[in-house]
Amino acid sequence: MKQILFIFSILLILQGCKNEPKDQIVVIKTEFGDMKIKLYNETPRHRDNFIRLAKDGFYNNLLFHRVINEFMIQGGDPDSKSAKPGEQLGEGGPGYELPAEIHFPQLFHKKGVIAAAREGDRVNPEKKSSGSQFYIVQGKIFNDEELDKIEERINGMKKSQIYYLLMTEHKDSLMTLQKKGKFDEFTAMQQRIKDEAEQKYNEQTKYTIPENIREVYRTVGGTPHLDTNYTVFGEVIEGLNVIDSIVAVDTDPNNRPVKDIKMTVEIVK
Repeated sequence: MKQILFIFSILLILQGCKNEPKDQIVVIKTEFGDMKIKLYNETPRHRDNFIRLAKDGFYNNLLFHRVINEFMIQGGDPDSKSAKPGEQLGEGGPGYELPAEIHFPQLFHKKGVIAAAREGDRVNPEKKSSGSQFYIVQGKIFNDEELDKIEERINGMKKSQIYYLLMTEHKDSLMTLQKKGKFDEFTAMQQRIKDEAEQKYNEQTKYTIPENIREVYRTVGGTPHLDTNYTVFGEVIEGLNVIDSIVAVDTDPNNRPVKDIKMTVEIVK
């Protein structure tokens, strides 16, 4: 009986291993070296999309078109393949967006993570990701006082977003009151919207940076102000120094490297 139970346990373990997704590894090659990247299974849509584009050769010969020291390096704009020197980039894509897969605090913006670029909240409140553009974080080291201020800023942005959405919802009514010269009613409605926004904000869980993540930002570094707003879908496991080399290059006023930095992306079997 014990032998049967032992065999059954082994079978269950093997079955669990079989069902667990295999880590998908890609390599981004540049003239500054290679970055080996593990794509997270927690973000399957972004993982599978990146793998599909890489298999199709989509990323080959595209540029890292936006580079900011102590922040990140960004690429994946298909318009960059044939861009003239000095041409502003960042609007191109494959013609679709991806639903957000934001998993904070499990996945956060430590140095070396790869995340999806996207349009801002005003036109993209659902935080949908670009179908191809991505950035890799360099960031910097933060102290606790700086992290406290980031918490305050993100919570303030959340409150502002609630207020903006409510103002948009009541825009027609407000415009009508304004056109009719009913300024007292206009002001009263604005105040009601402000009070409603405050109430909705207070009902939400406030953004805080957990202590284990604070420790990473205090030691490894990153870009904590981007947490909860962008989909993090992988991390560099070899070649972090390549990020530091790329952010050190000369750039133009649009943060595009003066000398083009091309990439190729290969899938590790």
